[in-house]
Amino acid sequence: MTNTPPTAAAGFSAKLWPFASRAPAPAPMTRITDQLNFGPTLDIAARSMASISKLQVPENQDNLLLIDADGRAVLLRDQTAQTTKLNNWPQGHVRLAVLDGMGGHGHGRQAAEAVATGLLTIPACATQAQLSQHLDQLHRALQARFSRPDDHDTFRRPGTTLTLLEIPPGQAPMLYHAGDSRLYEITPQAAQPLTIDHVPATAYAMHGLLGEAEWWQQVHGEHRPQISQAYILGNAFANPQVLDDGLLPLDASNLPPFLRHLPDRRVLTVRADATYLLATDGFWSCAHPQAWTERWPALLRTANAADALDALFADYAQHPPPQLHIDNLSAIVLRFARNIDETVLPTAPIPSHF
Repeated sequence: MTNTPPTAAAGFSAKLWPFASRAPAPAPMTRITDQLNFGPTLDIAARSMASISKLQVPENQDNLLLIDADGRAVLLRDQTAQTTKLNNWPQGHVRLAVLDGMGGHGHGRQAAEAVATGLLTIPACATQAQLSQHLDQLHRALQARFSRPDDHDTFRRPGTTLTLLEIPPGQAPMLYHAGDSRLYEITPQAAQPLTIDHVPATAYAMHGLLGEAEWWQQVHGEHRPQISQAYILGNAFANPQVLDDGLLPLDASNLPPFLRHLPDRRVLTVRADATYLLATDGFWSCAHPQAWTERWPALLRTANAADALDALFADYAQHPPPQLHIDNLSAIVLRFARNIDETVLPTAPIPSHF
């Protein structure tokens, strides 16, 4: 796929947010989706920022990639939103992704940027198998590009999370997930994670060393900034001391029973009465993240995706969670209209996954 030249339009931090409350709100920021068109069935808004702190402004190692229904794309280059128009992009096809470059490793921002840029070269995919094949190929190509012949410490290899939705026109979205960014389904009742964090607790659960309650506490009830798999980096699921080059898709063949309904690569069943949130971990990098995410159903109950996105960022800045770790913040909020294929839009409540 070719594209015309773009025109101007992540990681982990151990630093605690020093103020318990009443943090000044960040300066108003334009949503990077304001000039994009996602068609009549999708309502989407997105934003990325380095941090909410006016005292610490770290490098924004996050990235976003959005391709709209007309083939117009936006991503971050040098921490600034850039736009480009893709040739031969199918009308109505949409691609969304959030990426969090690994700040504990070198070139985290560059890795996330390279993946976002590489996503522009992947053609629109109609099947899950096609999507996975292209994304696995990009992982291998970028891993080779970032490798250093003189560096035998593979844990210094850069990496980034990648949580992506591919949405063909009128069809259910396809998910591809690597790392610890997340996709949430938010209803008036709950904020449900639809992805599994690729972290040591998940590896322990895969080996039968953690049960459901312990896994949930470590992943969603605490702040543990470690990762077991990332795009470009590879994975350490089999042995935390050995990094394998490939990505390991988590699915029913290797997950414990309580997580098998959440494979990394799957076609999603979505709801017209829900809000979906793709986000990097800056939004839950605090001592007690579950108390914070439980606020989202009330917070995001707004008329449209743009208002929901603004409410999320504003509340985070004005009422930061206790013991917040300064980190980059990137989010895509999306909603599905009822006039897409009704077979993928159940109206009955979905039972809690956990």
